[in-house]
Amino acid sequence: MILRSLRRLVVALTVPALVFAVASAADQPALKIGIIFTFSGGGPPIGKALDAAIGAYQATHGDTVAGRKVVFVRRDDGGVAPELAKREATELIVNEKVDALYGFMLSPNAIAVGSISTEAKKPVFITNAATSGILAPNPYMARFSFTEAQVAAPLGQWAAKHDIKTAYGVFLDYGSGHEAMDAFAKAFTANGGTMLGTVAVPMSNMNYAAYIQRVKDAHPNAVFAFVGPQAGGEPFMKSYEDGGCAAAGIKLLATNDLVLDENLPVFGDGIIGAITSANYSSSLDTPVNKAFIKAYEAAYGSPQLPDFSAVAAYDALDALYHAVQAQHGNFDPDKTMELLKGMKIASPRGPIMIDPQTRDIVQNIYIQRTEKRGNGYVNVPFDTIPMVKPPVVSQ
Repeated sequence: MILRSLRRLVVALTVPALVFAVASAADQPALKIGIIFTFSGGGPPIGKALDAAIGAYQATHGDTVAGRKVVFVRRDDGGVAPELAKREATELIVNEKVDALYGFMLSPNAIAVGSISTEAKKPVFITNAATSGILAPNPYMARFSFTEAQVAAPLGQWAAKHDIKTAYGVFLDYGSGHEAMDAFAKAFTANGGTMLGTVAVPMSNMNYAAYIQRVKDAHPNAVFAFVGPQAGGEPFMKSYEDGGCAAAGIKLLATNDLVLDENLPVFGDGIIGAITSANYSSSLDTPVNKAFIKAYEAAYGSPQLPDFSAVAAYDALDALYHAVQAQHGNFDPDKTMELLKGMKIASPRGPIMIDPQTRDIVQNIYIQRTEKRGNGYVNVPFDTIPMVKPPVVSQ
């Protein structure tokens, strides 16, 4: 009788405790993530890609982490708008009381929010902004995308080591263009290559014929192009093709923004044989990437392949979930940043790590060739430079 009574007492005490624990998890306040991103404006529907990446992640991992519902509060910066981004960040932190900020397509907007995040101690998960130097003065920021130098330098190194002895550079005249060009040229010459010249092209330029003529007059083995995916990509490729560069034996080298999957049909056969460097390719033949693409296309609502910006958004959310889980549902800003430093993730793009010193991303850079397969075009990775740290770029 005594033993049976003790058992009843244990059950009586235990059941309310379990109910309380479940109720506590259910009663946890939502984890609010403020998104500042380019949802409107010219160019491709990049905001839709960000939403699809979030949808893909939550379709497989759920919209709750460690007992907390994850909700997003979106703000549209409309393009390059540092002051607007700063106001939106302030409003999200003060009025919406978000726990973290996420997104940032454009570097000027991310830079403008740096002081706001530092003062408020709000972690910022950057999913695109690629200019070097953003993180150093802003201790609550971490980057999950890439830097222009991180992608361009390995291409310069690879080119010099694969029988490309001379090159000419054509790049857009703004910060990222200069960073990409400088990184390519530095790596190319350090490995034995010779730059025969470079030319900076105004951002508004839509005709590259005169610049292509400069390239042809220099007779390089290759042209390195940083001309943007939309505004400069199509006119550059038209001039490259019309100018007979391929016939003259001038190979095309570029960063992966030129050869986004959705742009390849526009370029046509002229893009075949282009050699580009990328931190992500939808052609990566891994189970993780295949699962990501399937979930992404389901969330997107059509057979649209993800790009480097989408995979960064996916990985940034993965890192956020890991940080919350490690804190058992809490989201302390300082603890979160410490958890991010050195964090390793098995990403659809391959292994990635957040550098514990810089909070920048360390990742594989793939050298890929654009090929025609059937009636379509595809970027095929054929070489890998493993776990590349973003090079230090003087500001």
